[in-house]
Amino acid sequence: MYIRAATAADAEGIAQVHVNSWKTTYKGIISESFLDALTVESRLESWQRRLEKGNTLVLENAIGGIIGFLNFGIEREHKRNSEGELYAVYLLKEAQGKGWGRQLFIQMIQIMRSRGYTSLLVWVLEGNPAIHFYKALGGREVRQQEIVIAGQSHQEIALKWESLDLEFNLS
Repeated sequence: MYIRAATAADAEGIAQVHVNSWKTTYKGIISESFLDALTVESRLESWQRRLEKGNTLVLENAIGGIIGFLNFGIEREHKRNSEGELYAVYLLKEAQGKGWGRQLFIQMIQIMRSRGYTSLLVWVLEGNPAIHFYKALGGREVRQQEIVIAGQSHQEIALKWESLDLEFNLS
């Protein structure tokens, strides 16, 4: 497995992981009809735009197929240059639980530190098992908000790292 910065050529592979991950991660949380309607084509244009900003890492398998990604940038609510936000991290089911999400997260932290970010926020949909991943990495719940997806109300939980002076065991 290999982690690298995403390029414009990765848009379709990232969109594929995004759609497949939503369908497995949010099954039983978000309406089945909404998940069934998700397509790579519906996500492709959005990923083409996001990749222009250069804040995406991809996880590739041995043959160069994208099996995970992480996207980040400035915290969207307050837009302070020193505050970062993890927008999305998704891995295909077969890549989960093997430490690759953690490796993506650590590389993101290193990049954010080098760019002057001092804190990090992530929003997690209630019921998403990834909340345990973020808490294990030191994220602390700071607030909640209601969002609507496919006409249904859901709770979203904000986890924050007040400092990016984090030390991780890379083994």
